[in-house]
Amino acid sequence: MKDIRDALMVARRSGGKLVARPLSPHLQNYRWPVSMALSISHRVTGVGLSVGALFMTWWLVAGAASDSAFTTVQDFLGSGLGVFLLLCWAAAQVLHFFLGIRHLAWDAGWGFGTLAQQESVRPGFRNRIYRITGWGVIGVSMIATLVVWIVGFVVW
Repeated sequence: MKDIRDALMVARRSGGKLVARPLSPHLQNYRWPVSMALSISHRVTGVGLSVGALFMTWWLVAGAASDSAFTTVQDFLGSGLGVFLLLCWAAAQVLHFFLGIRHLAWDAGWGFGTLAQQESVRPGFRNRIYRITGWGVIGVSMIATLVVWIVGFVVW
């Protein structure tokens, strides 16, 4: 062994044979599970909701301050960037809401294990419930976000 790093990459099997330990998978080879991506999304949307709350506070304070301040905020929120930020904020609210409901179900003890351990959706379907609920949250969030956007544009 040339280096201490080489020594750290060697292990023994139960029979005593020396084997090389595998390197950690690189992000290009590693497939993210849906639950991991949704966990990260839940945190990111929480930060986005905080930023959106600051914009809404700015809007409310400007409305209470003066007509010119309110017009300035309305002009910004009516611009292309403002509408984009409002649409992103609405999407973050919807996704965060449904992910929160999913976490509440987990806290109640539902949503882990195989379908055979919970309620069977399809006979012989041995997928994990947390994977199915993850994709369900994505689908429901997309549909609800589109509904919110359509209603928002119709009312606007």
